[in-house]
Amino acid sequence: MAAVGAIREVEGNQNSLEIENLARFAVAEHNKKENALLEFGRVVNTKQQVVSGTIYYITLEATDGGKKKVYEAKIWEKAWLNFKELQEFKPLGDASSGSSA
Repeated sequence: MAAVGAIREVEGNQNSLEIENLARFAVAEHNKKENALLEFGRVVNTKQQVVSGTIYYITLEATDGGKKKVYEAKIWEKAWLNFKELQEFKPLGDASSGSSA
């Protein structure tokens, strides 16, 4: 059993429907708050932290103006209260491996 408060990798189910739905929720919330037009692509990695509920750290790909980019979303969920909140959504860079800035 994982210790409360420890951030750990989500093994084996990072591409589960639940994680994908959380990632899509994060993109939709970001689009609403920032008046953006990101399109969800795929989940790259997922970590979670057990608190009063669960905080998910989801690394995802999304398309911004035809360009694939990588973002990290921090989502707090309390499933028993039907509560979800996007706490952070930040760009990590371009998805293309050969890009140099």
